[in-house]
Amino acid sequence: MSAYWLLVPLLLPIVGGAVLGIVKPHSRKVMEITVMTVTLLTSLCVAVLLWVRPSEEAFILQLAERLTVKFFLDGSSCVFAGLIALLWPIASMYAIEYMSSEEHQNTFFAYYTITYGVTLGIAFSANLMTMYMFYEMLTLVTIPLMMHGLKYKAVVATRKYVRYSIGGAAFAFIGFIAIAIYGETLDFRLGGVLTGASGNRTMLEIVYVMAVMGFGVKAAIFPFHGWLPTASVAPTPVTALLHAVAIVKAGAFAIIRITYYSFGVDFLHGTWAQYTVMGFAIFTMVYGATKAVKEQHCKRRLAYSTISNLSYILLAATLMTPAGMSAAFAHMLAHGVMKITLFYCIGAVNVKAHKYYVWEMDGMGKRMKLIFGVYSVAGLSLIGIPPMIGFVSKWDIGNAAVAEASPFAYAGLVALILAALLAAAYILEIVVRAWMPREAEKTTDTIPGGETSPQETSVQEFLPVGWRMRLPLVLMAITIVVGGIFSVPILRFLADVAMGIR
Repeated sequence: MSAYWLLVPLLLPIVGGAVLGIVKPHSRKVMEITVMTVTLLTSLCVAVLLWVRPSEEAFILQLAERLTVKFFLDGSSCVFAGLIALLWPIASMYAIEYMSSEEHQNTFFAYYTITYGVTLGIAFSANLMTMYMFYEMLTLVTIPLMMHGLKYKAVVATRKYVRYSIGGAAFAFIGFIAIAIYGETLDFRLGGVLTGASGNRTMLEIVYVMAVMGFGVKAAIFPFHGWLPTASVAPTPVTALLHAVAIVKAGAFAIIRITYYSFGVDFLHGTWAQYTVMGFAIFTMVYGATKAVKEQHCKRRLAYSTISNLSYILLAATLMTPAGMSAAFAHMLAHGVMKITLFYCIGAVNVKAHKYYVWEMDGMGKRMKLIFGVYSVAGLSLIGIPPMIGFVSKWDIGNAAVAEASPFAYAGLVALILAALLAAAYILEIVVRAWMPREAEKTTDTIPGGETSPQETSVQEFLPVGWRMRLPLVLMAITIVVGGIFSVPILRFLADVAMGIR
């Protein structure tokens, strides 16, 4: 198969989304069909490419002597692209029902669809130049999604996101320039491209830390995490993709790329640079989980959970071993499936029952059995209860940390266990409230910021949850359980990717 087939799943959602935004069909039915058709065709194309992987690069453009735009499907690309292609059709189906009463739906779904193609561009990038270009494009195309509706809080959150993203991109750009100057090539090569740069070691180690922190803005590493909880004001279909697929996973994927394919573990392993970024990941794991326990707004609680879990991925990646790389990809996949499920459950409660805070979940399990049944499955998996995928990926990270056997790796293992215990606290509180509520009473709880919210005992009107919301949740719950039980083939594939076999 020609490598230029890689352009089809890139251009299909970008062009399709652009046409949708320009033409603006008056019939919502036409818009829905267009979105789902483009999304499903794109995922089908990705599936075919993963099955019959092109062996060559697709060269597109040469901007300068070493600055080329080209695409290639290696093992790492397959992992990220597979996650995107699996979750995007499900996300689009859910979004169609969630956004049914919102204004400017054509514009929303135009950018929502374009974001699919841009995220695939990051996955398919053959070199640092191409990845950085699509990484910047991802910021631009997600701005309209985050500020949809132009409400004050959404605009403030978007401004914060843009400031963080621009700052992070500047730090990442320094890493890009360093690789362009001192690397043998800008292409991604497992093992790195800095073989002859030993004379500039200290400077390049500093640049690596800066680049990790730059890409780490989208991966919400402390102290550059502040935009993520604020972004929870966006519609749930947006926040779910921010937290599960597009933005935060793009940041984690970029860090894996520059660590294993640009700077290289032979250059970095055992240096202060490795232990510095590992230290930031360890701190962020515990910090995010602690903040999640304290947070009472459900979506922001899940946002802090994302901050913590992303650093599970970064901890595994910064072990700088094949086992660490494999474990990082394992948790990237597991967290993507688990977190999009949790967000969609809470989103259904928000839009159908108009409840947003933890204390408002009392007794909701009996009223929304399917929603909270799926939430319980995804939550238990996030905690790390076997045999679900969350347990498998955390076990993989723990094994990799023990095998690496450095003091920082053992500290990471302790942080992993502590963060899992804190996850049990912030997940199970909602589960217990939903299924085993306190005695009916009317109390007044204080919302951070000075507002108050009455805990109503009267029967409120619940909007029905349609099949476009129910079906994605059921599919995700099945994936969480089945993916854990039959995880061995996936883990073997990830191990082969880390060893350069796939």
